[in-house]
Amino acid sequence: MLDYETFCQIRDHLSRHQLTHAQTARALGLNVRTVAKWANVEQFVPRKGVVRVSKLDAFKGQIVRWLDTHPYSAQQIYQRLCEAGYEGGRTIVKDYVHRIRPRHQEAFLKLDFAPGETAQVDWGEWGSIGVGSTRRRLSFFLMVLCYSRRMYLEFTVSQTSEFFLSCHENAFAVFGGVPSQIMVDNLKSAVLQRLVGVAPVFNPKYLDFSRHWGFEIKPCNVRSGNEKGRVENGVGYVKKNFLAGLELPDFCALQPAATLWMDTVANVRMHESTHQRPIDRFEEERAHLKRLNPAGFDLARVKTVRATKQFRVPLDSNHYTVPARYAGHRLTLKAYADRVCIYDQQQLIVRHARSMDRHKDIVDPEHEQQLVVQRKSAREQRLLVNFLAISPRAQSYREGLEAKHVNARNHLRKIVALVEIHGKEAVSRAIDDGLELAAFSAEYIAHILSARRRIGEEPAALQLTRRADLLELELPEPDLSIYDRNDGDEHGQDR
Repeated sequence: MLDYETFCQIRDHLSRHQLTHAQTARALGLNVRTVAKWANVEQFVPRKGVVRVSKLDAFKGQIVRWLDTHPYSAQQIYQRLCEAGYEGGRTIVKDYVHRIRPRHQEAFLKLDFAPGETAQVDWGEWGSIGVGSTRRRLSFFLMVLCYSRRMYLEFTVSQTSEFFLSCHENAFAVFGGVPSQIMVDNLKSAVLQRLVGVAPVFNPKYLDFSRHWGFEIKPCNVRSGNEKGRVENGVGYVKKNFLAGLELPDFCALQPAATLWMDTVANVRMHESTHQRPIDRFEEERAHLKRLNPAGFDLARVKTVRATKQFRVPLDSNHYTVPARYAGHRLTLKAYADRVCIYDQQQLIVRHARSMDRHKDIVDPEHEQQLVVQRKSAREQRLLVNFLAISPRAQSYREGLEAKHVNARNHLRKIVALVEIHGKEAVSRAIDDGLELAAFSAEYIAHILSARRRIGEEPAALQLTRRADLLELELPEPDLSIYDRNDGDEHGQDR
């Protein structure tokens, strides 16, 4: 069926532009026969649709009356219709009830606040951001003064209590004062339990914090986030105006950018509701804020930890070193937003800057150096004990070594090693000789031991061959006749 707009386009192409039927059809994407059919029609008359009869038609008036008396559900209406003789389906009943039921729009009172009376706080989230070698969930804390609409924005990578309280204090410092009350949602950092008709159970840490700074905690009712609509709108404004389209840099660069945005955009814009700039309206509110407490509040989250054998304690997947002597000890860890303090009972033993990275080993070089020195001292002590155990006069010989040699430890170590070769008694005698000769050196002791060993050596026993074939020799009898012949020759010559 052709609509009225297309009919007007056909008439315009044919009459005003003087196009043919074929040209008009190509221009409008229509069939030539359709253009020819409507070319001679002077007035557009839409085709009437076929009116369908529904089984529900006879009951529609009754449905309206029922809904006027009580907000029945579609299922209840369907059950009543079946009792009244309705034979149709349930879906058509639901569609009709949904179409005619008056829509309920919840109404809210407009809240007005006096200067310095109330501030509203909330957390917001926006994806993740790079922190060191990892990525962390990006959160932001927002506090809005209800009268002036001035806001304080701070980005964090955690929503734990130490960050929650630290953001409060930073906001108070920027505003130069504290509001009389702070409206919060029912988050665990502020409210532990919130039941309808029952007084809220506040987080003890947040309750102490409120008493320290002099403000009253005003929690919203259950599922009534609209009660702190100013900060809810502020969270949306931060996301739309500051974060949307922002190429998120490293986390360290984000807070300076947020501070600049608050000073140049958020707090100097013309506000829709007040028709004033928040920074101008704040000048009126400033005088009504409570004075800051000069005493600090301990914001730390406290937990008990046990140091590992490598003298480290864990926090948020990172490990922080403690002095080596506390390995295996149970310690108290206090986690602040910017630092980590570790205590042995009431004594502070180490302070580290808190790392927002993950799986890092935060090391104080002095802690490992202390272990190296401690082990070296233990080795020195063992060496000295072993040397002094050689002889009653060993201490005197040690003093002579230290007076003569800078590296007396090396001489002590060599003399102790000589005990394993020559025995304790021999080395003791050599030390006595060294003292008599004033010869203070490991080489002198070794020479004395070697000389005494050579002097004291005894000749070795005669080694005899025990083989039987060599001991029982059979020799032939000597021929003595040669001597008789020689004697006869000599006597003949004489004659």
